[in-house]
Amino acid sequence: MRAEQWSGVVTHHGEGPGWDPCAGRLRVVDQIAGDLVTFAGDGTVAERRHVGDVLAAWRPRSAGGLVVAVERGFAVLAPDGAVTAGPELWRDPTVRMNDGACGPDGAFYCGSMAYDARPGAADVHRLAPDGTTSVVHTGATISNGLVWAADGAFAYYVDTATGCVAKVTVEPSTGRFDAVAPWVTIAAHHGAPDGIALDAEGGVWVALWGGSAVHRYTADGRLDAVVEVNARQVTACAFGGADGSTLYVTTSRQGLPDDQDPAAGAVFTVRPGVTGRPLLPYAG
Repeated sequence: MRAEQWSGVVTHHGEGPGWDPCAGRLRVVDQIAGDLVTFAGDGTVAERRHVGDVLAAWRPRSAGGLVVAVERGFAVLAPDGAVTAGPELWRDPTVRMNDGACGPDGAFYCGSMAYDARPGAADVHRLAPDGTTSVVHTGATISNGLVWAADGAFAYYVDTATGCVAKVTVEPSTGRFDAVAPWVTIAAHHGAPDGIALDAEGGVWVALWGGSAVHRYTADGRLDAVVEVNARQVTACAFGGADGSTLYVTTSRQGLPDDQDPAAGAVFTVRPGVTGRPLLPYAG
């Protein structure tokens, strides 16, 4: 399959795509710009909202509005646009939030990374529905895609530096990552695993940084579909649209000269013949 360019080049480092069921629109983050970008149905930008120095990830909130991860913590974005920031979770200015998702427990999980991607500097932080925070995983390098299996028994997780998608057993009461075991290893020539999405058949879609593609793996770990993307730095993917059957793919211009990879920073789409699972909301 080949994805089609759906938007203009509207982000520098596009990440965190997701379909907001309340708004009925796609939202992505322009991560290092700190902006939340909301799209109209034709791929034009309906709204660009500056949230902070960094906007790493977002999810819908059951009580209305959104929960977001900013540079060194979490915040709530009210429907009227007001931002209520939580406490700074660490002081080290060389480390920032990077990617996250909500679990079936209603908590929002977001992993970090060092700006220089130094090994072992990343943790995964959990914002519980009651607003308390904890560290549930340590020692990662580039904490990236995270999504729970449909039955909630485990999660798929990407630490990009490992070159693999892992299966994670999550302790139900605390959210702690009890076991992280490699599930699918991606050869370096295909690119590095980044953001991930789950479809209704249990397939796992993996965005490949440097690989100009998204791969789909069946529940037993077999590669069975490849989506080609006309940009090298593919960052993340998410299902959406009115029927949930469009896969939206974000890309990045980070580190690229202006005269290279002209479509990088755009959002791409493909209809792969399966529907996706809706985003789990934050219950706080």
